[in-house]
Amino acid sequence: MLGVDTEYYFHKVLDHAFAVNSKIDLILATGDLAQHPTIASYQRIAQKLQTYDLPCICLPGNHDDLAQMHSALNVGQISCNKQTLLDNWQIIALNSQIPGKPGGRLEKQELDFLEACLHAYPDRHALIAVHHHCQTIASPWLDAMMIKNSAEFLAVLRRYPKIKAVTCGHIHQVMDKQVDAIRLFSAPSTCFQFEPGSMGFSVVDTAPGYRMIHLQQDGGLETAVYRLPEALSGLQTKTGPY
Repeated sequence: MLGVDTEYYFHKVLDHAFAVNSKIDLILATGDLAQHPTIASYQRIAQKLQTYDLPCICLPGNHDDLAQMHSALNVGQISCNKQTLLDNWQIIALNSQIPGKPGGRLEKQELDFLEACLHAYPDRHALIAVHHHCQTIASPWLDAMMIKNSAEFLAVLRRYPKIKAVTCGHIHQVMDKQVDAIRLFSAPSTCFQFEPGSMGFSVVDTAPGYRMIHLQQDGGLETAVYRLPEALSGLQTKTGPY
């Protein structure tokens, strides 16, 4: 895509993560797993993820086909589970997809599910995972696609002090913000990155990467972004929107 072998870099990013980190408990894939989704493409993703023999949570982005994901990405320890319990934490995965649209929204059933999880395990700290971002990033073309009812979403988050962070995908760049006591961050893309602060669609050849998150027993967390040591190859920066 745009001249980049995206599957090659998906593999390289995962291999790098496991090479430089001594202990990984879970893989979290925050959407846009396929640009033009097919069962075969999701099966190839599953084949790679299964090599690590670890739980992996997959959630949909605006480019994904949720039915195909459920068909191909619920195998072994790979799942599209919306709630995962991990020590004294829970990871809650929300679907912000508006089918056929690039932007995001959290429907009432998603917000109700979020609150049900929090009520069911009031003593557990919570990490929320969702594809679209819920705070502006000073990039107008991307901010037009953020969660449309972000104010409603944030109002729910503020009612539950056990929610410590929200992680997202979608924006192909690093974000790290604080809203009250809640940390909001993103992961870089495993392929090309979008230019930070750009007014319109713009890609840059910053190396692909990933985010490591260490959830601590007391509800604190540590997180850092890692990038491949090799440069991104083949990117066609003059191409129009993808």
